[in-house]
Amino acid sequence: MKRAQLCAGVAAAAMLAASAALAADEVRIMWYSDGNENQVMAELLKQFEQQNPDIKVVLDNVSYQVGTEQLPIALEAGKGPDIARTTNLKALSQHWLDLTPYLADKAYWEQNYGAQADWLRPDGSNAITGFMTQITLTGAFANKTLFEQGGVALPGAGATWDQWVEAASLVAQSQQLPAAFSLDRSGHRLTGPNINYGANYIASDGSPAPVDAGVKTFIGKLVGWTEGGQNLKDVWVSAAGASYRTASEDFINAQIPLYFSGSWQVSNLSGKIGDNFDWVAVGNPCGSKSCSGMPGGAGLVAVKYTRHPEAVARSWTIWPPSR
Repeated sequence: MKRAQLCAGVAAAAMLAASAALAADEVRIMWYSDGNENQVMAELLKQFEQQNPDIKVVLDNVSYQVGTEQLPIALEAGKGPDIARTTNLKALSQHWLDLTPYLADKAYWEQNYGAQADWLRPDGSNAITGFMTQITLTGAFANKTLFEQGGVALPGAGATWDQWVEAASLVAQSQQLPAAFSLDRSGHRLTGPNINYGANYIASDGSPAPVDAGVKTFIGKLVGWTEGGQNLKDVWVSAAGASYRTASEDFINAQIPLYFSGSWQVSNLSGKIGDNFDWVAVGNPCGSKSCSGMPGGAGLVAVKYTRHPEAVARSWTIWPPSR
């Protein structure tokens, strides 16, 4: 009886030790999706875990807003996931792990992902902290059906913000809509229009430049359009501080004829709008200086507070395109 009890105790201890070992190699990813990226990632993780049975990767799917608001708080407390997908790359770069000591082929990463590597690391650093999972560009979308129903022609190439807002306002009035347009409540979304009105964001010494006339011009227009009801107040007045708010659902529900966001919305709009109405991507309305879009994107970064840097680095090999 004693021998049986001893064997049972040894077996239980072995199971606990095995469980602890498995838990020690658990890697958690905070992940958000614009479309079906989480489904693709889940399939990739299955392949990875089959090839690396000693590492368990947990995909924590969150909304973009949850990640934007909660990740910085966790990082400032020295916590967070082992890996995160985020667009807030440079501002939080002091929290990213330099993977260089753990990568077998540093040259591969520099050759294939070096062009945007500086977006994901502290200034002056040569660290490899992750890679971009997507490169995006801001731009506007118009509800073509609403414009046709309102008898208003879509402004052509080179049309200014004033011309687009004027045309969208005529549509909103004729179709009794809540507003003419909206752009996401986001500093990134404001940056493109600001630059098109001549804003400069980088001072000669590389530091952030003071607010200039270009910024004041577009922000002044946006404030006026918000006060006048052309800009959807639910997006810009309903939240405080730097809180993010997208206007995608308002466009999807045909509540605004013009929506300024970016290329990452295409999958979302296509899937949710379907055949409900016709819509088109119309590029960037022009400012007084240019008609450019603002680049951006999401990166997958390693968090330096992870307890398993080797496992994180090994898991990195599953995501980039094969050599």
